Amino acid sequence: MSGGLARARVDLGWSEIVDALADRAVGAQARRDARALGPLDDAEWSRVRAEVREAMNALADGDAVPLGPLPDVDAALERVRVGAALAPAELRDVATLLESATRLRRWLASGRDRRPALHAACSTDRALDELGRAIAGALDPDGSLSDAASPRLAALRGERAAARGRLVARLEEVMRAYAHVLSDSFWTEREGRYVLPLRADAHERFPGIVHASSASGATLFVEPRALVTAGNRLKVLDGEVRREEDAVLSALTGMVAEQLASVGFAVAALARADLRAATARLALDLSLEACEVSEAPGVALLGLRHPLLTLRGVDAVPSDVSVASGHALVVSGPNAGGKTVVLKAVGLAALMHRAGLPVAARRGSSLGRFDAVLTDVGDEQSLRRDLSTFGAHAARIAEILAQAGGGALALVDELATGTDPREGEALAAAVLDGLCRRGATTIVTTHYEGLKALATTDARLCNASVSLDPATLSPTFRLTSGVPGASSALAVAGRFGVPREILERARGLLTREDRDFELLITSLTAERRALELAQAAAVAAERAARSREEELAAALEAQRRGHEQEARGESARLVEAVRRARASLREIEARQRQRPMDEREVARLRRAVDDVAQQVALGGALSVPPDELPPVTAAPERGARVFVPQLRGDAEILDVLADGRLRVAAGALKLTVSADEVRAPRAASSPLRARRGPVPQPAAGPLDAAVTRAAAICDLRGLGAADATRAAERFVVRSLAEGREIALFSHGQGTDALRAAVRASLTTSRHVRELRSGLPSEGGDGVTVVWLRG
Repeated sequence: MSGGLARARVDLGWSEIVDALADRAVGAQARRDARALGPLDDAEWSRVRAEVREAMNALADGDAVPLGPLPDVDAALERVRVGAALAPAELRDVATLLESATRLRRWLASGRDRRPALHAACSTDRALDELGRAIAGALDPDGSLSDAASPRLAALRGERAAARGRLVARLEEVMRAYAHVLSDSFWTEREGRYVLPLRADAHERFPGIVHASSASGATLFVEPRALVTAGNRLKVLDGEVRREEDAVLSALTGMVAEQLASVGFAVAALARADLRAATARLALDLSLEACEVSEAPGVALLGLRHPLLTLRGVDAVPSDVSVASGHALVVSGPNAGGKTVVLKAVGLAALMHRAGLPVAARRGSSLGRFDAVLTDVGDEQSLRRDLSTFGAHAARIAEILAQAGGGALALVDELATGTDPREGEALAAAVLDGLCRRGATTIVTTHYEGLKALATTDARLCNASVSLDPATLSPTFRLTSGVPGASSALAVAGRFGVPREILERARGLLTREDRDFELLITSLTAERRALELAQAAAVAAERAARSREEELAAALEAQRRGHEQEARGESARLVEAVRRARASLREIEARQRQRPMDEREVARLRRAVDDVAQQVALGGALSVPPDELPPVTAAPERGARVFVPQLRGDAEILDVLADGRLRVAAGALKLTVSADEVRAPRAASSPLRARRGPVPQPAAGPLDAAVTRAAAICDLRGLGAADATRAAERFVVRSLAEGREIALFSHGQGTDALRAAVRASLTTSRHVRELRSGLPSEGGDGVTVVWLRG
């Protein structure tokens, strides 16, 4: 790590960022990798950014990277490399890790198209699935070897258990037989031998081998002589069990050794996936976003926040920061106003971006990949080098100038302070000029009035400021670009308790130029703030108006759809009623031909059918597309007919309401609509079209001979709709009986109610093949010509 980068990390608090990242990792390896995070080369940086983006998207979609327990197996794998056998606990850790690898591999495979970068970087060998199952199958849940690890191990453990059971049963028999010389009624083990607690004064009366004594010497632990052979056999079986367990552990370790490279890659892949998942969680917790990459080094951060403030639960104020390579941003304003916070936020963003992490800024921000981040933030005084505060600062400035170039970001807090103000101001201006000439992207904070003034005339420099709230004299922490900031030293001093008379005396000692410059800056800041508030209010008003407009449009659309649905439902109901009524009427007519019925009942049924048919005709049986209809030009009046889109048909105006809306009726349907919604009636917009499809129009000329006879013409003028439709139906039946093929109906034009009812009735008649409006020579739209179905 270079000295400049190490200094920047200390100055900016980088360790807190990587600690927060490590805290969100599951495994020890990912935590170590997080704390070692640093600048990446071009290829690795592109890969890491793609993986982080995919992990963030997966977390946002509720399908986060699946990570189970990730035990640290580095020591175990190193033991495998040197040929040592693993202990059961180590094998359990390897099996647990391989189970997590299997889970991750399946998750990556299922979303390969959505997560190609993670799939390429973190997929593991499928063969490890079988290795993990083999190890897990040989272990019990507590991590010890299972009887299923080998048949011989199961047999030996079974034999040992049986031998021990027999030994214990015999031991209890002896204990009951010699209870009078025992100091207690229990048995125990000493050095792997089963013994009884015998009183020291009775050892000559008990046949056995003494293996130990109590601390007081009052009790001897004696193995009964009768059980020595059984105890020996148990010891032999213990040895055989241990040898078989060692053989099993060696075999399992050998399986790991055979795939050691794949296991090692799985460890690395899991750590990488763990680190990406931790980055996604950190981004979610701190509202981080991936920056776009600017072609040239520079800073264009929108809504920048200090991530460590957010991490500590502080509601950080966002600021827009923009500065190009070879330029400098001069930040001024009161102490404790947030100038240093801006410096550190930009520096951390640069370090995080260079390490492939998202930054604490809004989407759409861009940031260069700086080769070096050079900082001098905070007060450093070196006693060992015999340097004053200014001396340490000057030494650091010299280092920054030596390392600055086109790919460097230079961040200097309180440039050239701690010495004579006039000389310090001149030095600060010269340093800024030197950094800009070297092509560095530079941000400095200052209280020098000369530096603020220079930024208004030098195109390479730009002023920015933080300020105090004029009402409370507390800092706003908001960065304002283009305007220098007042230092407000006297106001800040007053806020921290400096007596009023001291402050008044200090104001009196200021020169007129100092006071005028301070007033100018204060005025500019107030005007800029007022403009921002007015702009924010205008944006809020526009947003509210747009939202209201969208709400009204949605309400109108919902109302229109509701009306359409209502009209379609009513129309479908009426059409179905006509269909059922006509079917019933045909059935009745068929029965009447077989057995005559009461003529009055038949007439009543026919009138009911005709009434429903008239409602359907008036409500939209004849169709012209609404967008082909012209608007109503004349003032709407009662009795006029209009086309109503909600009803999909013509309707009659029943009343014109006081607010300009119209109350209309189409058959049995009544509705209130706006005058702007209606169109000219369809009957006035196009000639009649039969519902049965296009009807060929005969060439204009004399009527067919069958039509010209007086008997083939039915005059319906003057009749009501119900009477006219009944008369038309009777005329059709009579014409068919007389052998005619064509019939002509004269109904006049009038208000078109009679014409619509007659044509609707004829259109649905089973005796009518085709119909059309009359030609001009035949009487025009006041006549309907019908071709009968023989």
